[in-house]
Amino acid sequence: MLNLDTHILVFALSGGLRPAESALLARDSWSISAIVLWELSKLIQLGRLEMDLDDREVARALSGLHVWPLDIDVARASGRLDFRADPADEIIAATSVVRNVPLLTRDRVIGQSKLVPLALPSA
Repeated sequence: MLNLDTHILVFALSGGLRPAESALLARDSWSISAIVLWELSKLIQLGRLEMDLDDREVARALSGLHVWPLDIDVARASGRLDFRADPADEIIAATSVVRNVPLLTRDRVIGQSKLVPLALPSA
């Protein structure tokens, strides 16, 4: 199972994945941190993302994902990361740490972490 960063999920839903990312996602099941759903909603609200969460295909795709809860273990782990970033990104990364699920992200700050298990697509 892979944990998808918000932007990777958006690219997956919109067809914007890089070939190596597509190959990696084709081999494994997908999961997201619960905060990704909130972040999608906020990006839409702010006009930074054109997506309709009520669209039947979008809703179907999202309902097929495993959603990791934001719980006390994730909250604690978010304060122990070896980087600082947007709070949602920290929660997404902490989810991967706590659940021991590789995170697929393009975020360079998270990518430098020695604590977060990362899914690294082949070049």
